[in-house]
Amino acid sequence: MYNAFFGFKENPFNLSPDPTFLYRSQMHEEALANLIYGVQSRKGFIVLSGEVGTGKTTLLECLRDFLEVQMVEFAFVFNSRITADQFFEMIAYDLDLRCNRNSKTEVLFALNHLLIQQANEGRTSVLIVDEAHNLEWEVLEEIRLLGNLENRRGKLLQIILSGQPELDRKLEAPNLRQLKQRIVLRCNLHPFREEDTIAYINYRLEKAGMRDQTVFSFDLMAEIHRCCQGIPRVINAVCDNLLLNTFAQEQQESTVEMLDEVCNDMRIDYPGRRSRGERGRYAVDAYRGD
Repeated sequence: MYNAFFGFKENPFNLSPDPTFLYRSQMHEEALANLIYGVQSRKGFIVLSGEVGTGKTTLLECLRDFLEVQMVEFAFVFNSRITADQFFEMIAYDLDLRCNRNSKTEVLFALNHLLIQQANEGRTSVLIVDEAHNLEWEVLEEIRLLGNLENRRGKLLQIILSGQPELDRKLEAPNLRQLKQRIVLRCNLHPFREEDTIAYINYRLEKAGMRDQTVFSFDLMAEIHRCCQGIPRVINAVCDNLLLNTFAQEQQESTVEMLDEVCNDMRIDYPGRRSRGERGRYAVDAYRGD
């Protein structure tokens, strides 16, 4: 709606996990590098965890792009509220296994055949499970058993479990100790620091077509960081609404008053927040977005 007004080629703060807009902070670079290394080195189990909105799914999309370029077979389970039977059916569809996809036995035979064939050609295969903190115990146990498939060169199936911090806590359960022992790499995403938030906002604006942006002042971006607590998804939502308000008022620069209005509309509130029109600073308190 406001793209033409500001001269954007596309929406700079889209909430969709678009890899082309990935801001490569040191934290995200390290996490992506670990994911790629784990796959290429056939490490087996890798866990990616982080708070809601910190960029886990965007990293997985970057990994998927890498796997497609490298022509690596992979299955992506995006809905983790599934039974064990549904889990195997989803794998069969994603890997295009030629078998009765409603039969766990046939899926396992077909999967084993594919993995061995890929290994003989010097390739590996990958299973990516997003929102893994929602997986039932039975499904997690099936995933653990899939990790037993290996040859002398390493694991035949590289398994990436991505989820919220509840996943880390779930893996501490005594009945999952066998799975926990098989996890070779762990990556964790945290909210941005203030300097990262400012660089993130500038990067997305430049990526959308606005170099040397003047819409958000340094002080305003610092305020955005405090009210969003460095969570990328919340930053996107707040900045998108700020641009919309700025466009509606036919202004070229967003203001703290506009930020106040956006925070009110989005129900972003926390102790110590200044009153409307007061130029004090926001108090720091943890904010979580869904």
